[in-house]
Amino acid sequence: MTGASTREWRPDYRLDVAAVLAPLRRGRGDPTWHADGSAIWRTGTTPDGPATLALHRRSDGTVVAQAWGPGAAWSLEGIPGLLGANDRPEEFVAHHPLVADTAKRMPGLRLGASMRVWDVLVPSVLEQKVTGTERAARGGSCAAASATRARPRPGRVRVPPTPAQVRAIPDWEWHRAGVDLARRRAVLAAAAVAHRLERACELGGAQGRELLRKVPGIGVWTAAEIAQRAWGDADAVSVGDFHIPSVVGWALLGRPLDDAGMLAELAPYTPQRHRAVRYIEASGFRRPPLRPALLGEGLPSDVTPSMGPRRPITHA
Repeated sequence: MTGASTREWRPDYRLDVAAVLAPLRRGRGDPTWHADGSAIWRTGTTPDGPATLALHRRSDGTVVAQAWGPGAAWSLEGIPGLLGANDRPEEFVAHHPLVADTAKRMPGLRLGASMRVWDVLVPSVLEQKVTGTERAARGGSCAAASATRARPRPGRVRVPPTPAQVRAIPDWEWHRAGVDLARRRAVLAAAAVAHRLERACELGGAQGRELLRKVPGIGVWTAAEIAQRAWGDADAVSVGDFHIPSVVGWALLGRPLDDAGMLAELAPYTPQRHRAVRYIEASGFRRPPLRPALLGEGLPSDVTPSMGPRRPITHA
């Protein structure tokens, strides 16, 4: 394929490209993402316009990146940050054997930074009050409104919609996509000030998350989901998630936790609580099945062995 700009970059640290980029993929059907045997493809918006990026790693560890579109140069410049060059996993101290073992086994698992709030904001808002299974089924909703096909386009890859494109979506399309009024309003409110929200990447940390929360409809959970991906926020915990408190609780204590209990258990990991959660999720831990005799015994009233916590997200 012609017309591509290319950059070769060799990290001076252990790097698992697929693991670092994985959080940017929103479900199996995400149309902004494509992976084949030779490369990972992703599309995005940039300050200079849309871009398509293809990444593969040679046997000597060199990452070869190709980019197309008006935002190609911007995308290539950000390759090190996207792949975790600004992350500081060496400052992390494990306080649990499972976390310590995962950190040791997976030194290439770093926190990457896309440095684009808008591209991760839309899917994060659309995934509010949605379970993990439903997220996978709805994967790629963030680009459903965009008619812009990626160039070149492996499979059916599309470029995420711009704020202007989102604001132009008619009501009936939102309804057809199953987006309720609250989430629609949040996306449109963010689209109206999208250029200002990009400053959150510069602020980083709690300040960046606080800026995002000035948008009506963006709460603690959504701000954390954005921060984790946009600037690799190592301390942004997804409070209000359907499953994370339970996963953390079972992995570290052998029992489910609510949000307050999870935050208490993660407190020693401050300011890298999100990294601890990433290690727990990447560890391969699975909650042990409960014996029939124990069903309903010793479990909180809002938990069943098959479903986990049955509560709505309380923080958007």
